[in-house]
Amino acid sequence: MGTRITPYVTPEEEGKKNQVARMFDGIAHRYDFLNHFFSLGIDVLWRKSCIRMLRKESPSKMLDVATGTADFAIEAVRMGLDVHVTGVDISAGMLDVGREKIAARGWDDKIELIQGDSVALPFEEDTFDAYTVAFGVRNFEDLQGGLKDMLRVLKPGALGLVLEFSKPKHFPIKQVFGLYFKHIMPTVGKWVSKDPSAYTYLPESVQAFPEGEAFLDQMREAGYRDVQARPLTGGISTIYTGRKPQA
Repeated sequence: MGTRITPYVTPEEEGKKNQVARMFDGIAHRYDFLNHFFSLGIDVLWRKSCIRMLRKESPSKMLDVATGTADFAIEAVRMGLDVHVTGVDISAGMLDVGREKIAARGWDDKIELIQGDSVALPFEEDTFDAYTVAFGVRNFEDLQGGLKDMLRVLKPGALGLVLEFSKPKHFPIKQVFGLYFKHIMPTVGKWVSKDPSAYTYLPESVQAFPEGEAFLDQMREAGYRDVQARPLTGGISTIYTGRKPQA
């Protein structure tokens, strides 16, 4: 899978999963502001594109992995999906913020958040009508393990959807994105988040992520069928989809 990218330089016995949880715990209360600020609000449009795709699936039970502060789950309900969303994340701090946001909207009956690991999801096989992961799979310690376990809990024929950053290939978006992502974002992120590593890790993790056809190959290897990639905003992000084979 290439170079191992982690948020912190720590002894090898602290795995990537624990480092990611610690990093997000530390920036949880600033995360939403920074996320929308750095994307200039475009991340909201990307999520809406995903939810419009999910609407065609008419899911009643949906899993949102790496749910963070529940932005995706909240947007799905806000956009009118008639669905119960279960959000899972390894960061207790991010989940605490998410629960506050859900309670403020009175949606505790529509969205449930639990702490859990993508490679050991606490659900039975064939439980969900769809799953989503927004900007989370590159943080998985075991990408294949996560893809396989998310597939396990999908119902046969159901859709898995991944939204993730990618690297633009064409001028001038490639050059502007590179400057912004590698230099401006880490500098501002260190100042606002008070964590000098968190927003250095972000561009490094995007750089190391197997995007495009390479990620589709990962999905195929994990057992998905009908895999597709849909680049957004000049290739700054990509929606990946795949289905669980029918029994």
